[in-house]
Amino acid sequence: MTQAPTPTADTVRDLVRSLLKDSKDSKDSKDSRDSKDRTTGKDAKETGQGRGGAGPDVRPAGAGPDPVTWWVGTRHVLRLAPDREATLRQRRELRLRDLVRPHVPVAVPASVAQGEWAAGLTYTLDTKVPGGSGEEHDVSAVGEADLAGLLTGLREVPVRQAETLGVPRAAPRSLEALRRSAVRSAERLADADEFDAARLNQLTAAAAAQLAAQSGSVVLTHHALTSGHLVVSADGRVRGVLGWADAVAGDPAEDIAGLALAVGSPAAVRAATLAGYGARPCLRGLWLARCDSVIHLAEALDSRTAARTTPARTRLRRAWEPILLERVTDLRDTDDAL
Repeated sequence: MTQAPTPTADTVRDLVRSLLKDSKDSKDSKDSRDSKDRTTGKDAKETGQGRGGAGPDVRPAGAGPDPVTWWVGTRHVLRLAPDREATLRQRRELRLRDLVRPHVPVAVPASVAQGEWAAGLTYTLDTKVPGGSGEEHDVSAVGEADLAGLLTGLREVPVRQAETLGVPRAAPRSLEALRRSAVRSAERLADADEFDAARLNQLTAAAAAQLAAQSGSVVLTHHALTSGHLVVSADGRVRGVLGWADAVAGDPAEDIAGLALAVGSPAAVRAATLAGYGARPCLRGLWLARCDSVIHLAEALDSRTAARTTPARTRLRRAWEPILLERVTDLRDTDDAL
């Protein structure tokens, strides 16, 4: 198999220069004519027509020797698929975003250009959704309503239509198997003075059985609702959701769990309740998140990598924030996911 080329700032800049020019010519021709004598400042950075014509301002969006995500000026982000599998996922993601967009109240990234940046490897140039990440800003009460709208909208997306786009169906995880793994990890965390293992005693084997996923509850799930994929404004509103490549048709509790790790259990459960989910999926999502957080922190400590350990501690703290609905009692059928 041919080795994919390593993207550099120069190759990215050359690609983006032509893309932005074509995009502006086709979509903003009128605005371009009106402002052609004012191509300075931010527009110069975007199009590369500033002093010296050095090209667009591009910079890697993350760490690593082979960056595949690049900021382009202040208004765009370029994502390069590094291999064939990523190419298939990116093509599916672009189609899925168009399907999801009419159903959710928050912004979903839009592609202004797409194609191949190397033989058989795709790219997408997306408009940047304004705002910061969930790590930078806390979600407000109104932001929780935005998350409720997101969960509601995902439930309204036709699952069969999503599957025709290539979205896979994922079987629900066994909460009992996850609980057993979390118990073992909690003991290691207790030895390291990181966690009180007795806290997991709230989730018994019987309780885990009660919180098994219910039949007929399959919905489109984002499946990666991390704080990095939530775009949050300074006032705490959730303005957009990124990272749709991992979406599956599956257990809605997984998205509740993702939100618990990203914004805290109380906010996640309140958002899910506003979205119409009952006690069972809320509690299932809560305990998926809590077990995951214990397991992931134990793995991070084993790796002895600060870059992994600090975020893992934050996710554990968020997942174990107390909520009013803590105990698993006799759950009625009406408590199942809608």
